[in-house]
Amino acid sequence: MSKKVKKMLLLLILVIVLAVILFQIFKIQNIILKRIYPTKYSEYVYKYAKEYNIDPLLVFAIIKAESNFNPNVISSSKAIGLMQLMDATAEEIARKLNITFQEKSSLYNPELNIQLGVKYFSNLLKEYNNNQLLALTAYNAGIGNVKNWIEQGIIKPDGSDIENIPFKETNNYVRKILRDYKIYKELYK
Repeated sequence: MSKKVKKMLLLLILVIVLAVILFQIFKIQNIILKRIYPTKYSEYVYKYAKEYNIDPLLVFAIIKAESNFNPNVISSSKAIGLMQLMDATAEEIARKLNITFQEKSSLYNPELNIQLGVKYFSNLLKEYNNNQLLALTAYNAGIGNVKNWIEQGIIKPDGSDIENIPFKETNNYVRKILRDYKIYKELYK
């Protein structure tokens, strides 16, 4: 074998080894990211996302931001469960869906919490003409605050200036969900 052929063969082997290493790194990175961005409770997320016409990957991003997939979490403002629902909101949505809602502890039930949370978000999307930015803002800060901010010119009616959201928590919340939603789309689509 000539020196030129040996060099070509060695180069080919190096390229193959490098390709295998890069593939393994990508595979490991993907496995790690899927642990950080899981799709827990997917049977309920997909069921209700389809029923209420919402991208299930957006629902996963909301759940990640709200509870990090812990169905037993309760916030300082007394929001409960995976999608962090307030009693009054959950009762209103349940009533509209003809679901018997007897006590707030039922909000720890993943299926019920996801059903009510996805339906509520669906209602917000309708309220804001399918504008995800405004719906996410209202999910966190409330419809009244969003209405006031738009009326006062603090945020635009199209939500294109979310950096102006005056509540730091809501501002960070919307950005986090948008980031996580993008990651979910890259990982799972």
